[in-house]
Amino acid sequence: MSEDTPENQQSGKTWLEKISQAFAGDPKNASELVELLRTAETRGVLDPDSMSIIEGAMQVTDMQVREIMIPRSQMTTIRSSQEPTEFMGEVIDSAHSRFPVLGDDPDDVIGILLAKDLLNLMWQGKLKKEALTDYLRPATFVPESKRLNKLLKEFKTTRNHMAIVIDEYGGVAGLVTIEDVLEQIVGEIEDEHDYEEDTLIKPRSESEFIVKSVTPMDEFNEFFGTELDEEEFDTIGGLVMKNFGRVPKRNENIKFGGLKFTILNADNRTIRLLQVNKL
Repeated sequence: MSEDTPENQQSGKTWLEKISQAFAGDPKNASELVELLRTAETRGVLDPDSMSIIEGAMQVTDMQVREIMIPRSQMTTIRSSQEPTEFMGEVIDSAHSRFPVLGDDPDDVIGILLAKDLLNLMWQGKLKKEALTDYLRPATFVPESKRLNKLLKEFKTTRNHMAIVIDEYGGVAGLVTIEDVLEQIVGEIEDEHDYEEDTLIKPRSESEFIVKSVTPMDEFNEFFGTELDEEEFDTIGGLVMKNFGRVPKRNENIKFGGLKFTILNADNRTIRLLQVNKL
C-alpha cells in the first residue's frame, strides 16, 4: 500500500482544488481576483494562454461597444438604389460576409445582405437590384454604451453576427461583429482576408484613433507625423510599455510625443489595443 505522502496528496488534487490552494484569501473585487489568478499562473496552476483568456473575459464586462466598433467611415455598405454592377467591386474587395443596406438616408439601415445570398443570386443569374430586397435579413441595432458581455449574450441568443451601432441621436455610429467581441477575449483572430495595413490604425475622428499595439513604428510615425524611437522599438506597443515602465492596465493613459495613449485592451503580458489622441 502506498504511503499518503504530501507529494501523493498534491498529485491527486483536482484543478479546482489547486486553484483554491493557490489563493491565500477570498478576493473582494475583480482586481484582487486577477492578482490571485496571476499568482496561480506563476505557480503553474494556470497556463499563460488560459490566464489571458480569463482576463479577456473579465474585461468585456467593463467594455462598451463604442470602444471596439468599426466607425461609420470604415463601413462597407450597399445602397438600395444601386445596381449590382455599382457595388460588386467593393463587395469583392472587402471580402466581408455581411453588408448593411441603406435606404435613401445614410442613417436608414433597411437590412443586412449576406455575401452567400449575393453569390446564390449571381449563380442563378438573378442578381438584379429589385431582387436584393427579398434577401435582406433584419438589422440589429445597439447603443454605443452597450456592455460587450451583454452584446455577446445577445449574439448567442439571436444567432446574429453583426449589429449596427447607433449614437445618442439615433444616427449610425458604426457597426460591431461577434468577431470583434471575441477578439477582446482570445486576442486577434486573423484570416486570409485580413489585410493588416488596412486595419492597424482606424480613425474615429480627426483627433482620435484606434491603434493595434503591433503597428510597426515606421508606419505609426508616418501616419501621425511623429519622430518616435524606431531604433529601439519595433512596435508602438513596445514603446508605450517602455514609457509606462510596466504592463499597463485597461483605461490607464500616458502622454508623450504630442499624443495621448489610452489602453483599451491588455493582458498581464502585453498591450493589445490603444486609443491615440492628438493633443
